[in-house]
Amino acid sequence: MRWKGRRGSQNVEDRRGMSTGKVAVGGGIATIIIALIVTFMGGDPGEILQQMQVGQEQTSGPFTASAQEEEMAQFVSVVLADTEEVWAKTFREMGQTYRAPKLVLFRDQVQSACGFASAASGPFYCGADEKIYIDLSFCEVLEKRFGAHGDFAVAYVISHEVGHHVQKLLGILEEVHNQRQRMNQRDANEMTVKLELQADFMAGFWAHHADKMFNILETGDFEEALRAAGAVGDDAIQLKTQGRIVPDDFTHGTSEQRMAWYRKGFTTGDLNQGDTFKRGAV
Repeated sequence: MRWKGRRGSQNVEDRRGMSTGKVAVGGGIATIIIALIVTFMGGDPGEILQQMQVGQEQTSGPFTASAQEEEMAQFVSVVLADTEEVWAKTFREMGQTYRAPKLVLFRDQVQSACGFASAASGPFYCGADEKIYIDLSFCEVLEKRFGAHGDFAVAYVISHEVGHHVQKLLGILEEVHNQRQRMNQRDANEMTVKLELQADFMAGFWAHHADKMFNILETGDFEEALRAAGAVGDDAIQLKTQGRIVPDDFTHGTSEQRMAWYRKGFTTGDLNQGDTFKRGAV
């Protein structure tokens, strides 16, 4: 992605020098499994985080980042700035005003309005405070554990989480939450899958328009994003973590579905094509 020398966002909150005074109940490997299966790469994990939450106090401490991590911090800031430009324009065309989310950089653990989270939770969007949270060490996990190489794989992650923020602004998150309250677990999971696939579509939509506006794409960038989307499909993650696939437990969609909806957003650039809730769409 062509990003160096370009504007970074003013909506980045750097908490990497902050630490919490207590550890969360339910951490360790249990947290990692929950994170991979339930909240990995998507959505508002408030229900999970609240179950793990204990009283937290964040304090400042010494902090040193590697040159590589600082470059990644600059990169995600530029990506966030590009999402602000694309979605502000899109909302204007809809006769609405876009309210940009904050991006919180943290290390190891963080307190959000949705509860306490560790780095094992992966990147997530908290609708209660309209902030996206990411520990930049996740970028290395994405590459080494899931084989998703390249900077545009990270851009996919950020734009997917911004997609959830857009869903909140459009009232979609609230509507899905209300409907899920009246459903059995299987149907609720299916509704969550549709929510996640729409966020994938929105990530592709963003890439389409960001490239038109800023000529950001380099050779292979689209493929990097597709590989990242495929790597975090429910079926792929279940095979890695439990050795078998259980479709009724899907909450984000299969690798094929995630790639297909990202591709659709990228190729059409038409927000009206992203209704994953329409009968027969998924």
